[in-house]
Amino acid sequence: MERVKGLGELERSIMDILWAQSTALTAREVGRLIADRDLAPTTVMTVLDRLTRKGFLHRTRDGRAWRYAPAATRDAYVAELMLEALDMTGDRSAALTRFAQGVSGPEAEILRRALTELEDE
Repeated sequence: MERVKGLGELERSIMDILWAQSTALTAREVGRLIADRDLAPTTVMTVLDRLTRKGFLHRTRDGRAWRYAPAATRDAYVAELMLEALDMTGDRSAALTRFAQGVSGPEAEILRRALTELEDE
């Protein structure tokens, strides 16, 4: 995922399914797990192909089928979204300050630890 490209609603649903799995899935398996929608198998395959081209998925051959797995974790995706949002502001310091004011005590502690670890590297 070089730059985060937006995910549509169906793309997000499919990514949620793949992020929740511990193994790569075929298009058919994804289609079965997205039971709340009545999707044609070709629609699922098209979305998986699009997500692969966007860099969200890796695919490997499994006989005649492809198996799809996320290229990065959900956490990495969300972090990229946050960094892109930060890039949109004209004042990164103000945005970071406002963000810090909005996090809970435990979240602030996580940020402190992460920053301390980065400084120690």
